[in-house]
Amino acid sequence: MTTLTPAASRTTTEAAPSEPRRKRTDSESLFNRVTLGVLIALALLWLVPIAWALATSLRPPNDIATNPTSWVSDNPTLSSYQEILSAGRIQYWYLNSFITSSLTTLLAVCTTSLAAFALSRLKFRYRRPVFLVILAGVMIPPQLLMIPQFLTLQSTGMLNTYWAVILPQVPNVVSVFVFKQFFDGIPVELTDAARADGASWLRIYWQIVMPLSRPAISAVTIFVFVWSWNNFLWPLLAVTDPQMMTLPVGLNSVQDAFGLPQAQLMASAVLGALPLLTVFLFFQRRIVEGIAGTGLK
Repeated sequence: MTTLTPAASRTTTEAAPSEPRRKRTDSESLFNRVTLGVLIALALLWLVPIAWALATSLRPPNDIATNPTSWVSDNPTLSSYQEILSAGRIQYWYLNSFITSSLTTLLAVCTTSLAAFALSRLKFRYRRPVFLVILAGVMIPPQLLMIPQFLTLQSTGMLNTYWAVILPQVPNVVSVFVFKQFFDGIPVELTDAARADGASWLRIYWQIVMPLSRPAISAVTIFVFVWSWNNFLWPLLAVTDPQMMTLPVGLNSVQDAFGLPQAQLMASAVLGALPLLTVFLFFQRRIVEGIAGTGLK
């Protein structure tokens, strides 16, 4: 009869779980490969239209008419960009979009963070119903509010101004939700200690909570800026002066002037998307950190 020594028994015991661990590792590796394949497919799904727009914008009109499905051209040209830059006031449109988007983002971050701070830290009656009413604003279509907003701004003489574009875009329910979710994750002991030392709520908000909320601030800033930059319908209603148009509205007027030539249309799309692509390339890490920090996974 063979008896196992303590060392051999320990070796047998340690080797037993190796098979389940190997199976778990293989399944994790398979999941990682599948996830990578899905991400590559989605990336191609987004990049192919961008590449098609860029390639088409560099082709001469007669080349497109001869072979509209081709990706390459024997005589690439920048004539479509030159025609758009010379025919419109695109430098003013870029400036108007930058001013309105920047001010909209600044005001939205300030107002929505203050509202979220009150809902997260202040104790008052009906706090939860107030928060639910604010969230219910997501279900209201923005188009439903455009006529009242237009009439209000018309009565105050604010049409064809920057404020006509900015003010209706400042209220943002999603930003309030993002900030509140992040503020709820900050330890209450920090604000309680500050209150015990005599700090006001505004000082706690500005010197304690906001410095700790940089990921949420970055996420809200980028999303509001991109949404305001791409907004087309409201600036189209609020601004009729070509000198005050934003970039999407201005490029649409150029499109109407040219009719429907594919090269100019694609050049307009590239010029309109170029600032946003730059923002995403430089701030993509901030976007990921902001989404992870607010719990929107």
